Amino acid sequence: MELGVILGDVHTTLSPREHLDGLLRQVEAAQRNGVRYIVMGHHYLYGNLRWLQPIPTLARIAAELDPGVRIGTMVVQVPLFHPVALAEELATLDILARGQLVVGAGAGYRREEFTAFGVDFDRRFAMMDEALQIVRMLWTQDEVTFHGRFWTLDGVRTHIRPWQDPYPPIWIGALRDSGVRRSARLGDAWPVTPETRTSDMRRMFDVYAQARRKHGRPLVARHPLRREIVPGRTTEAAFARFESMARDRLLAYAQRELMTRDADALRDQFRKVAEKEAIVGTPGECLAQLRDLAAQVPVDPVIVRAQWPDMSSDEVVAYLDDLGRDIVPGLNEITAIDAHSLESRPDGRFPTRQERCDVPR
Repeated sequence: MELGVILGDVHTTLSPREHLDGLLRQVEAAQRNGVRYIVMGHHYLYGNLRWLQPIPTLARIAAELDPGVRIGTMVVQVPLFHPVALAEELATLDILARGQLVVGAGAGYRREEFTAFGVDFDRRFAMMDEALQIVRMLWTQDEVTFHGRFWTLDGVRTHIRPWQDPYPPIWIGALRDSGVRRSARLGDAWPVTPETRTSDMRRMFDVYAQARRKHGRPLVARHPLRREIVPGRTTEAAFARFESMARDRLLAYAQRELMTRDADALRDQFRKVAEKEAIVGTPGECLAQLRDLAAQVPVDPVIVRAQWPDMSSDEVVAYLDDLGRDIVPGLNEITAIDAHSLESRPDGRFPTRQERCDVPR
């Protein structure tokens, strides 16, 4: 299994120079410590926190990439782009990254962003479906004619194709079963959100596999997983470290429009919440949790967040150095279950905890 890092938001009180310097320092430390995916989220009008826009930022990071390291959007809000602009910007980014781009795509969840762009929030899923159809056509056809619900193109000819043939892998984000079915129909993998519990993950991968079969699409061997990994000298030290890194930011998420976490539980019982959606403990405990997870669900890479808004660049680098020393070598020795192995199971379902296969240590 491989490790990835998602680049996050910072306080707007941080100067642009400090932001860029810290970002590049994080990228250098991540690659030095064996990270193989560097991805970014996508937001507008984020108040007192700053997200750099992913496509131009990843173009800058592409100049720093080591061999074998990939960059990606995770995820770009498709309905907020015209599909022609999105197709050509992502194709350009894939060229600048010499074919090392992964496109994570989603419908978005913050109504205020859609209001600012004059885009109907309630139509965002239908818009994403149509836009991704157009993007694929522009990447694979010499001339495109498309008459849809939201966009019309007559005999247009794109002048930019991706480096990768036919195009970069597309990861479609989803939180619920309906979204997982959409991901199976439209994408090449389902990036699992950090708050998705393992029991729900197993069931949702069943939903994904059934949808792939329904649409005559091959199973996907493994899928990216967003999950925090926080090692410490002791179990208690690891939980204290994670709380200092992440508690305030997770509370902010709970209080925004993405209502997937309980704000009261985060305030009063942070450790119980963390135990359900993060991998926290001594290095040995973290690797044991990762082995158990890999034996149950087909996930790879695991993508962590190294920088939270209140962390200094020194703290971010120290965290990445800890991962590189204590987690990455052991993680690289783990092989997650392969979804293709389910074809031989009579029911085609993922194994239960009791049925799980042996995973190399």
